[in-house]
Amino acid sequence: MNIVLVEPEIPPNTGNVARTCVMTRSKLHLVEPLGFSLSESRVRRSGLDYWKYLDLEIHHSFDALKDKYAQSRFLYYTTKGKLHYHQISYSYNDFLVFGSETKGLADSILENAEHVIRIPMIEQIPRSLNMGNSVALVLYEALRQQDFPGMD
Repeated sequence: MNIVLVEPEIPPNTGNVARTCVMTRSKLHLVEPLGFSLSESRVRRSGLDYWKYLDLEIHHSFDALKDKYAQSRFLYYTTKGKLHYHQISYSYNDFLVFGSETKGLADSILENAEHVIRIPMIEQIPRSLNMGNSVALVLYEALRQQDFPGMD
């Protein structure tokens, strides 16, 4: 699987997602600008000793990522989505795209998106789930549908 974080801002969140990617053999794609340096201790501490096993790609822009993987399917996770994450049939090469912690995904990214998806949650609180939790929730549903390939 491919996890995409667009302009992540909080180092421990990215570190947690990185660790999840390692433990699921998923590739992590980070889209700049990042709100921190990857050498920052808070990112590395969250990934602990798993960081050296991470399959990581950094992209200068979301357009650069899309151009490089033009034949791939991109799924966008946002509170603006209509479909719920469990209503999607996932493929192993999908790109699961998540926005920054404070801004989410920009309208310019979503305007031509075919698959805009949400995680159901209550509406009364103007916040979303933590990014690391959201990634793990969606990724494990995608892997469950594929019978957890290569995992015990």
